[in-house]
Amino acid sequence: MEKKLSKKALSKSFHNWYYGHLTCFSQEHMQTFGYLCAMLPLVEELYDNEDDKAKAMNTYTAFFNTEPQLGSVIVGITAGLEEARASGQDDVDEETINGLRAGLMGPIAGIGDSLVVGTIIPILLGIAMGMSTGGSPLGAIFYIIVWNLFAYFGMKFMYYKGYELGGKAVDFLIGAQGEALRDAITTLGGIVIGAVSATWVSVKTSLQLISAETGEAYVVLQDQLDAVFPGLLTTLFIIFCWFLMSKKQMSPIKVMLLLVVIAFVGVLVGFFDPGLAY
Repeated sequence: MEKKLSKKALSKSFHNWYYGHLTCFSQEHMQTFGYLCAMLPLVEELYDNEDDKAKAMNTYTAFFNTEPQLGSVIVGITAGLEEARASGQDDVDEETINGLRAGLMGPIAGIGDSLVVGTIIPILLGIAMGMSTGGSPLGAIFYIIVWNLFAYFGMKFMYYKGYELGGKAVDFLIGAQGEALRDAITTLGGIVIGAVSATWVSVKTSLQLISAETGEAYVVLQDQLDAVFPGLLTTLFIIFCWFLMSKKQMSPIKVMLLLVVIAFVGVLVGFFDPGLAY
């Protein structure tokens, strides 16, 4: 007997994922419990027998973690597969569903992190920072509203598109086209991050060599650096932060604390000038 999920169950499943994809988040389970929350209303509607419900839910206890916004498509795909399994389709079983989930986690994370975290969020933050010039709250308001609207409707679109496409989406996401898409988005994300860094990060030195006779500066280090490589210190600091987080696996919080220490020491020795007047 063919079974069909109702709009109400699909809507509840999506909202469970939207609000709860980080439910009980831990290093051991990551988004597993959020996934369980998303599948619960679907399983409740598709199966009448409690044992069948328990067996179906057990499928989704396997480890799961991906980029949550774009990852909505995986939840949508498995919603369609669960519907097919409940309808008695022979080639859809627990192994098939979990194999698909495991196979899509990495590719979706690669695309999502580059597109959402590496491109869209920096663009929105760049616009917001521009609107916040002079202490205006408009930038923060803009970011909160636009990001939440984008996240909600973007995730909803991906969820229902995954449900609509089902297994057809897999060939695109993990095939040659998916790999090319990931490379293109990664390149675009790198360009955006570089542009945001060049626009909003500025590191300059106040170090000068003063003549004992005239009391005037005969060497201004920042002017010398700008003559050779404008923005050199900014570039070095950005590369330094990237090295610590990417190669040394330091958390952003630790990197920020280290930068505070560097800035403090730099001010004490006269390398930096915070421009404060007392």
